[in-house]
Amino acid sequence: MSERDALLRVESLQVNYGAVEALRGVSLHVLPGEVVTIIGGNGAGKSTLMKAISGLEPAAAGQIDFQGQNITRMAGHLRVPLGIAQSPEGRQVFADQSVYDNLVLGAYHRKDGAANIAADIELQFAAFPRLRERREQMAGTMSGGEQQMLAIARALMSRPKLLLLDEPSLGLAPLIVKEIFAIVRQLKAQGVTILLVEQMANQALAVADRAYVLETGRFILEGNAADLRRDPKIRAAYLGTHA
Repeated sequence: MSERDALLRVESLQVNYGAVEALRGVSLHVLPGEVVTIIGGNGAGKSTLMKAISGLEPAAAGQIDFQGQNITRMAGHLRVPLGIAQSPEGRQVFADQSVYDNLVLGAYHRKDGAANIAADIELQFAAFPRLRERREQMAGTMSGGEQQMLAIARALMSRPKLLLLDEPSLGLAPLIVKEIFAIVRQLKAQGVTILLVEQMANQALAVADRAYVLETGRFILEGNAADLRRDPKIRAAYLGTHA
């Protein structure tokens, strides 16, 4: 499979916050079935890129194509039915709704009937047993790790063709981070196409097929994730001496 078969293609994307260029000429692609990660420090523009792809931030220039369709100017809520779902930075679950209701809301755009949605909720409960235990609990009262699981499960309820995972390890204890990345590996094994933004570069590169390194709004490097994980410059800048 070559780049021309890309599910997602971003070309020369620019996003501005007032006079500040948050993204400057960013280009990337994601093939069906791939896990692609974007690593970089705080303020590099990683989450801005994810928001631009999901339609939460407007593009000042450049183009975003999904399944060959130009979606650059498409409203965010119209991108979900196309097959783009995001598990956002900070989780952003519906705190005053139950776990079950959060999952139902994840399928808000679907037209395939209540029985199919109920079946998919059962699939999520099977994949995330802790969510079944918390089924009637208000999402805002759960731990950070449980909320992250819910955010991922809620995104999967839309049956996405592309899952955007934005900082899934943010603010979580090391043991929970390990559990979250085990979930990412399971999704990869199931063939879910994932674009992953993550500050924990070692874990992200370990699970990804390809990677891009973002600094101050530009990609400075891209390539095979395993190769980048072994690159001395990447190890020194992002992985630490213990990696």
